[in-house]
Amino acid sequence: MTSSPLTAPPGRRGSDYARLSRRVAEAGLFARRPGWYAARIGLTLGAFLAGWAVVVAVGDSWAQVLLAAGMAVATTQVAFLGHDAGHRQMFRRRGPSELAGLIAGNLAVGLSYGWWVDKHNRHHANPNHTDEDPDVGAGAVVWTYEQAAATRGMGRWLARRQAWLFFPLLLLEGLALHVASVQALTGREGGRWRTPVRHRAVEALLLVAHAAGYLGLLFAVMSPGKALLFVAVHQGLWGLYMGCAFAPNHKGMPMPTADDDLDFLRKQVLTSRNVRGGRFVDVALGALNYQIEHHLFPNMPRMNLRRARPIVRAYCAEQGIPYAETGLVESYRQALAHLHEVGRPLRVG
Repeated sequence: MTSSPLTAPPGRRGSDYARLSRRVAEAGLFARRPGWYAARIGLTLGAFLAGWAVVVAVGDSWAQVLLAAGMAVATTQVAFLGHDAGHRQMFRRRGPSELAGLIAGNLAVGLSYGWWVDKHNRHHANPNHTDEDPDVGAGAVVWTYEQAAATRGMGRWLARRQAWLFFPLLLLEGLALHVASVQALTGREGGRWRTPVRHRAVEALLLVAHAAGYLGLLFAVMSPGKALLFVAVHQGLWGLYMGCAFAPNHKGMPMPTADDDLDFLRKQVLTSRNVRGGRFVDVALGALNYQIEHHLFPNMPRMNLRRARPIVRAYCAEQGIPYAETGLVESYRQALAHLHEVGRPLRVG
């Protein structure tokens, strides 16, 4: 679905964002929070490792199905730490940020940190842009009428029904992320690496260590059948949780094209949606529910986004910029409504 051209007031490009940044800086919200992150890292990794210790202790039991669901939650919370590291929310320097990202992403989760940072930075630069944002590229799900019209065969069958199939498809998202990570580290084109990754050999070694440790532990403590069931439940629910955390942020929001003319402030605000819900939602979504503030200030520490929200919302009201915010269920309804509308021409054609 395409939007009508969007423009910023002439003569004010950059200045609107600069004024907002000064207000946020005066509130001290760009300051690093090492104590908070030390506690968060300790609690998250502690729960993650404790979960695996329980898996070992329970052994060859059908109760492992429930533990797999719990580990999907713990794995996603670790992935949120990798997200924060990728934005340098934890540390100002690249070295410590990359170390934290490699441990959280490659070693703990099995996700290429370098590939994800490259992809995620391109998303932040042009959110929801039909040509520039990799998160809205055509795949199993299509996001625009043009993408839907280009589908063939099974892709067209999926596009007609994609709103109904969206959440079931997320059960495969974990597997897709693992596959994409391996492809990013090994894929070459024209004699060059397709994806820029700074520490390719280290990342590959850590992914191998993750796979060996993950599968080795499971097959060592339970029967092959139970181990495979654990993998299916764990990876399926991890992908579902990750998809549910990211889906409310932009899906169903305006999708700029090359014809649209937006300054940075409007580019980020108009394409993003915040999700209300209190502290529980903050933790469950890794503070990504403050998506507008996160996109405006991606290196702002996670816990400061809540405090930035009223400043940003008031400023947007002053400038006459729509500020989208809704409940979690409504955010999913809007995203699914967009997917259903995109597939409409295929259903009636």
